[in-house]
Amino acid sequence: MTLKTSDFYYDLPEELIAQHPPKDRLDTRLLRLDTQTGEYKDGMFVDFKEELEPGDVLVLNNTRVLPARLLGVKEDTGAHMEVLLLKNTEGDQWETLTQPARRAKIGSTISFGDGRLKAKVLKDLDYAGGKLVEFEYEGLFIENLEALGEMPLPPYIKEKLSDPERYQTVYAKENGSAAAPTAGLHFTTAFLDELKDMGVDIAYLTLHVGLGTFRPVHEENVTDHEMHSEFYRLDEENAEKIRRARATGHRVVAVGTTVIRTLETIAERFDGQIQAANGWTTIFIYPGFTYRATDAFVTNFHLPESTLVMMVSAFAGRDHVLNAYRHAVQEGYHFFSFGDAMFFRGPQYFDPEFHDVTTD
Repeated sequence: MTLKTSDFYYDLPEELIAQHPPKDRLDTRLLRLDTQTGEYKDGMFVDFKEELEPGDVLVLNNTRVLPARLLGVKEDTGAHMEVLLLKNTEGDQWETLTQPARRAKIGSTISFGDGRLKAKVLKDLDYAGGKLVEFEYEGLFIENLEALGEMPLPPYIKEKLSDPERYQTVYAKENGSAAAPTAGLHFTTAFLDELKDMGVDIAYLTLHVGLGTFRPVHEENVTDHEMHSEFYRLDEENAEKIRRARATGHRVVAVGTTVIRTLETIAERFDGQIQAANGWTTIFIYPGFTYRATDAFVTNFHLPESTLVMMVSAFAGRDHVLNAYRHAVQEGYHFFSFGDAMFFRGPQYFDPEFHDVTTD
């Protein structure tokens, strides 16, 4: 059976797209889905702790979002330009999305902050608006970027963010992302401490979120879509925490699809084993994929026909996921980056007490 992009469509009223973060990170809802039966249960995000047991390892992505949206002018004409940093390829060279792309000709220079930071266009890339640029500046690049850049909020968020830190997780550490790993935005330091006190182990990895977050699937057949690469890293200390949980019969619980991408990339690379590793991943997870490193996960609601809806459908089944999404729409859940969350319980962890609800 050929998978069509349209197979992953659902109808979402625009008013359910969250435009700003909640006042309290924990003040969001959680829809829990049993992947074996397709049954679901409504609740609040704090109920997430009910899904964890001592000895489980909760895996978090500690990437930090760069203020990667730069507004400047073309040096020779003064035309207004926008440059979104996506990936640092080497040195001061970056893959970017540049608008208007037609003005960013090879050899042209874009100036930011009255010349404090400049970007020379080196070549065109193979996607709309894609440009490889090289930056020129004095001092440290990150300091210039923090002074001149803006937080690169997704295009479906129309309201300006008053506190940029609300688009960072409380454990964000490693600079490099073009977007937040949004499942982690629900956690507070106190809530993580509460989970630790329960006996849950916490492990960290890094995946810098790149172009895939912004790139829709245009191909009719799912398998024709190509993922862009994202950098990941897992060190030995945290790899050992994951191995220990698996060896003792406990679960590996991922926080977000970026963690899933990293874990499954490493498992694929090392024949199902979790080892310290780093590199670039282009993994594309859609129904038919066999999960080898992820037992359960929490994630936000994702855009219709997106690679992320395909990813969660590979874990839980497309019909189960779309049924749960339709329920979330009916119940007025908030969607996408600043919205509510879902928990996906793996089929090997059947809990009879969970099955006290009916599905549509």
